[in-house]
Amino acid sequence: MGSRTAWPKVLQYFRFFTRTANSDAPPSISPFSPLNLEQNSNPTTTAISTDSILHLNDIKELFSSVSTTELLRSAINLHAAAVEPMVDLGTWLMNSKLMNTAVLREAMLGTVRHTFYEQFCAGDDPSSAGLKVTKLWESGLSAMLDYALEHATDNESCDRNLEGFLRTVESTKSLPKSSVSFVIVKITAICPMALLERASDLLRWEHRDKSFHLPWKLNTLPIFSDSSPFYHTPTKPDPLTPEEERDLNFAHQRLQKLCQKCSEANVPLLVDAEETSVQPAIDYFTYSAAIAHNRENNPIVYGTIQTYLKDSGERLLRTVNSAEEMGVPVGFKLVRGAYMGSEREVAASLGVESPIHDTIEQTHACFNDCASFLLEKTAFGSGAVVLATHNIESGKKAAAKARELGIGKENQKLQFAQLYGMADALSFGLRNAGFNVSKYMPFGPVDMVIPYLLRRAAENRGLLSASAIDRQLLRKELKRRLKAAIV
Repeated sequence: MGSRTAWPKVLQYFRFFTRTANSDAPPSISPFSPLNLEQNSNPTTTAISTDSILHLNDIKELFSSVSTTELLRSAINLHAAAVEPMVDLGTWLMNSKLMNTAVLREAMLGTVRHTFYEQFCAGDDPSSAGLKVTKLWESGLSAMLDYALEHATDNESCDRNLEGFLRTVESTKSLPKSSVSFVIVKITAICPMALLERASDLLRWEHRDKSFHLPWKLNTLPIFSDSSPFYHTPTKPDPLTPEEERDLNFAHQRLQKLCQKCSEANVPLLVDAEETSVQPAIDYFTYSAAIAHNRENNPIVYGTIQTYLKDSGERLLRTVNSAEEMGVPVGFKLVRGAYMGSEREVAASLGVESPIHDTIEQTHACFNDCASFLLEKTAFGSGAVVLATHNIESGKKAAAKARELGIGKENQKLQFAQLYGMADALSFGLRNAGFNVSKYMPFGPVDMVIPYLLRRAAENRGLLSASAIDRQLLRKELKRRLKAAIV
């Protein structure tokens, strides 16, 4: 079903919901629904000017915690990463038969290690990543540790991956308190991809046919909206076999063990979003774990909403409303999305409408509206949010909204986040404005992490080329330091 027909119904929910949610809010807070995409509030009416918060023009203060060597390395690497042919060449090389030649493989991995890997990754293992975390913490930022694994194929690899995640959580105990804001996991690393596809098919069919029964299904929160994409499951799927049910239970056990470890270490677990082909099963795992582990206004398990999807606003509202009715505190990372190319290719190959918003402006609007909604939940309810954005305008708007709502650094339930090695100006600007800011830090052996980064780079060409502001600010600060040294 197209998203166009779903929005009028959703807006009715929003208006009712926000009248209730904002009844005790200060008069300065607008009562209209923050998810109403038909209402475009004028930025000039915001109580606090967005330009008065981040001070991105004060480059000396922005980069005060960064050495000149690090500035120069970042400038070179970001300029290289913005050249699309280099991304194409890197992707081709990493997937070519040349990687089977030992000498060439070592040469290529060595080159990558001393350039992009050092720029965008935290190290080979938890110990080396911990050194980067500590350095980051000394500059006023926290880390979101991501042991960069995904797309497991069998139980053996899933068990092996789980041990890596458990070691990651254990490593946080020896680091400065609060220096690690989250440990990241991809469900595709602890549950075989094929099984996630099967479970997602069955969950979609259950949503469409209420008489369809899933005997293995645990208590969860809403996974779909009426406008969600269902084209991945055109026909009724077969039930899980006994072996598949057993493997699904194994995956649940892995996630429960990881959640328990995070709870003991007092470090939240953030589940990343992935492709729509498997996202229903990922949300099912995430929400069932949240129900089991999120207690007393303290979310331990966070989900992820990708706002480039047309159904994201409606799904978010339904999930949050249901969680509140159940008394379950929920946390979300809000992102634009990382699988645009592949999602559109799949939809085009099937002759169906793309699940991605038609324009970047619609994605920006959806992100900003969802951010406003979750900020109000964080201020007046049991919600928590990670606003993961490299978009300066979104950062300014969210910072202004947070300050208007009285959410500052003392409230750990709001985190801004950017990728490690990118968008440092925005990170430092938000830090200087008094907010909690984290850097998303993938780590792992170079041959394991680089394919992961190349996939992200291929899906985020706009993100890399849009780092022009970062590159410009880095150049300005390098010129300022050079001039100061000469004078």
